[in-house]
Amino acid sequence: MEALTGAVPTEVHDLAAASVRELNQALHTPGVAKRAAHWRVLNPRGAHSVACGLNEELTVAVEGHVGYYCAGMNQLAAVTVHGNAGVGVAENMMSGSVRVRGNASQSAGATAHGGLLVIEGDAAARCGISMKGVDIVVGGSVGHMSAFMGQAGRLVVCGDAGDALGDSLYEARIYVRGRVKSLGADCVEKPVREEHLAELAGLLAAAGMDADPASFRRYGSARRLYHFQADNAY
Repeated sequence: MEALTGAVPTEVHDLAAASVRELNQALHTPGVAKRAAHWRVLNPRGAHSVACGLNEELTVAVEGHVGYYCAGMNQLAAVTVHGNAGVGVAENMMSGSVRVRGNASQSAGATAHGGLLVIEGDAAARCGISMKGVDIVVGGSVGHMSAFMGQAGRLVVCGDAGDALGDSLYEARIYVRGRVKSLGADCVEKPVREEHLAELAGLLAAAGMDADPASFRRYGSARRLYHFQADNAY
């Protein structure tokens, strides 16, 4: 590793010369943010588990494509992937931010409890599956069963959504600007009121997306599945 000179020290880790394990160990060093708060990761070449489990206020720029579970379990850090991301980017994120400049594969933001995930391109199937409080903003489209069993948080889709959007949804909110191929079980379209327009404007601004909040539709739970119905008992 090498430290760049300048007003803001930046640590550079080249994955062509050192391992992901070494990178993550360095990022997990207690007090690392005081020594080097800014990191560049070169030559990821689809490596898995890059920058996982961060729990300090770091900024990490990954310059290339990554594989599975990049920035999983993130807390406090701001991670940017200058490329595409594989399955489970920002999985179980608690806080901080993760930005993918390209496209993301399946299960982006799965089970995430907090923070902001921004995907500037498209996201594949099950984006936001079992989301528990995270905010996800997708500049393109999402695949089938996105926000499946979404419990809390907001999913914003600036493009289209695939089949079974919001299937078995709890209390997560979904905003889609484009077409929705089909809605999942218990997911319905809901009115967009002033508070939703304000909420959506804030999310788009935080993600750096230039879109008119009034062009989106809102979807949420009809609240029929998670209440016991005596007539359904056998």
